[in-house]
Amino acid sequence: MNLAKYIDHTILKANATEAEVIQVCDEAKTHNFYSVCINPYYVSLVADQLKDSEVKVTSVIGFPLGANTTEIKAKEALKAVDDGADEIDMVINVSALKDGKFNYVEKDIATVVEAIKGRAILKVILETCLLTDEEKTKACELSKSAGAHFVKTSTGFSTGGATEADVRLMKSIVGDEMEVKASGAVRDYETALKMIEAGATRIGASSSVSIASGGSDTNSGY
Repeated sequence: MNLAKYIDHTILKANATEAEVIQVCDEAKTHNFYSVCINPYYVSLVADQLKDSEVKVTSVIGFPLGANTTEIKAKEALKAVDDGADEIDMVINVSALKDGKFNYVEKDIATVVEAIKGRAILKVILETCLLTDEEKTKACELSKSAGAHFVKTSTGFSTGGATEADVRLMKSIVGDEMEVKASGAVRDYETALKMIEAGATRIGASSSVSIASGGSDTNSGY
């Protein structure tokens, strides 16, 4: 298995420097990872660094809390795509979901889908560690009905990351109509394989080099 092609090589820490982001781009090109995932501030830089490679550009929106208004999420996503992002990882409005405001949550996602339609892939980050299984199920259903392309487990900035159980649950809900991205706490080769076996078609990790080489990185925060 070419595990590298499953990986969004990620650097989202608040203190990431330009030199560190460029290093991540170099690593992505060397190992042929699927994409580099960065905050919106770095999209233009990363798009330029990757322009002569097959590596895609992914940016996060409404990150990490998901509590931005719908209008801001849509504008932020569109700006990232204009700057060169191929894929958008948007955090769901966790508060609205837990309050049962399902129409709001669906419209929140659908508005971002429409803003970047035909130009970029949208992944919806559920932040599974904060949700019950019933809420995870509903979030997947809303993401699917809103027209998103992926559901994603975690930001990596909350109380927990991806689990096999969550990936299996999410895949059972979205079926073949959507894909699943496992992120947060995927720091070694064996864990990445387990996530893929559970149904993930993409892995978000900052330990990507270690994972691709069959090792582990216990110091990684994502």
